Amino acid sequence: MLTRLSGGRVYDPAHGIIGQVRDLFIRDGRLVAPPGPEERIDREYDLSDRVVMAGAIDMHTHIGGGKLNIARAMLPEDHRGDLLARTDLTRASSGHAAPGTFATGYRYAEMGYTACFEPAILPVNARQAHMEMGDTPMVDKGGYVMLGSDDFLLRMVAAGEDHRRINDYVAWTLAATQCIGVKVVNPGGISAFKFNQRMLNIDERHPHYGVTPRDIVRVLSRSVHELGIPHPLHVHASNLGVPGSAESTLQTIRAAEGRPIHLTHIQFHSYGTEGDRKFSSGAARIAEVINHTAGASCDVGQILFGQTVTASGDSMAQHRNAAHASPRKSVIMDIECEAGCGVLPFRYRDKNFVNALQWAIGLEIFLLINDPWRVFLTTDHPNGAPFTSYPHLIRLLMDRGFRNERLGQLHPDAQGMTTLKSLKREYTLHEIAILTRAGPAKLLGLDDLGHLGVGARADITVYRDLRDRERMFVAPEYVFKDGEVVVRDGRVVAVAWGRYHVVRPEYDRGIERRVGEHFDRYQTMRAEHLRISEGEMGDFGHGAELVTHPCRE
Repeated sequence: MLTRLSGGRVYDPAHGIIGQVRDLFIRDGRLVAPPGPEERIDREYDLSDRVVMAGAIDMHTHIGGGKLNIARAMLPEDHRGDLLARTDLTRASSGHAAPGTFATGYRYAEMGYTACFEPAILPVNARQAHMEMGDTPMVDKGGYVMLGSDDFLLRMVAAGEDHRRINDYVAWTLAATQCIGVKVVNPGGISAFKFNQRMLNIDERHPHYGVTPRDIVRVLSRSVHELGIPHPLHVHASNLGVPGSAESTLQTIRAAEGRPIHLTHIQFHSYGTEGDRKFSSGAARIAEVINHTAGASCDVGQILFGQTVTASGDSMAQHRNAAHASPRKSVIMDIECEAGCGVLPFRYRDKNFVNALQWAIGLEIFLLINDPWRVFLTTDHPNGAPFTSYPHLIRLLMDRGFRNERLGQLHPDAQGMTTLKSLKREYTLHEIAILTRAGPAKLLGLDDLGHLGVGARADITVYRDLRDRERMFVAPEYVFKDGEVVVRDGRVVAVAWGRYHVVRPEYDRGIERRVGEHFDRYQTMRAEHLRISEGEMGDFGHGAELVTHPCRE
């Protein structure tokens, strides 16, 4: 069957197409070249005066794993207050800050998103995380596996082992956990917390292993680079949320020694110590370094005001923040010899000085980084705000008047500590398409997503071109998944399940014996039980296709 989408204004940054009126053609779930005059068009959608983009990609959103289940369990009020009733088409679900799997998939699709990536999969918890993601409809999925506070890697780094063996371990972990990238959270800090350390600066030695966060970032960024994994090392830097964290972030970028590196939820790591309150914006310094460092990229982790829940592998930071939980409850836990996690609800308030300045810092970063291919639209869902707030964030970026009006409502001292009002930049639709489509696809190595060229998956979002950009991005007119309409006027009209995306770098199988011996001695599960087979992935994802992306030279 051949489908034509006619007359829409196409934004396809991967091919340099900026608002050009074009027809798109779909056959067998992919975009194809214009047919010859003799070929019949089976279906046609008139998209005149509509904005057409590829399906959006959220490259950092917590949608599966133990942290989210803890958040769901500890926030019954969140689920009572936001219910999705069962229909003939969709399943019942609930939750706003930590929605259930069904609500997550439906709401992403209703905003025009067709792929989402869970950024913190612990190896020993990977099977459960994939089961949750497999239960999330409408979107493609993938995950980043967490390393950097695990006992096996820390022992290897402390012993100064041959880097080829470290590469083997990283590659084995990716294969065993069926992930697409590697994440490090507070490098070494989660482990140091278990030895009663409450902070671990970039050049401070781990109290037991003697390695520094700089060592860990250097080693892992090298492994990711040498293995050819398309996505650079995904780094949650040291000292999250601490005044002065901007300096740690700059040193973390340098720790990669010129290799590609991605700094995640960088807003939480961009704080200075100026002013009477010893809390200030480091956004200008961070943006300047990213602007002048080839291979450095970031997502922002924008905070937006209101109730949410913070769920992080950074147990050190979450233990420090537990006193600020709202409502006052928290879970801080250790997980084997692997890592830890912390979950606590939080309400960001516009009249709170720190929260107001955090809001401004995130927007400063968006507006000061020159290259939209190296900054990505995230709220670190749910840590900065639920993902359903993305349309509001897009309006803040595209509408300076609205942004300044909102700024004027914040804590007055915070207004005086930000340069936000002087920043005249307004994002264009072309740049939004980069931040939310073409950029994430390129960074992750997703060759057939995030663009509208021939051969791409026909994941397409169609918007009415409204002056109020928040209204525009809240409810697309159409969302196509593999060429079929799954959303109409912001409501699900058909259910799809999406694919899984993984990478499989080569490695010496001899590492499996060493890992197995380590697990037998120190862990409560065996290494062979950690490994997830391709058959299991199909069971998790309702028979979803497993897409293996090639590693690069």
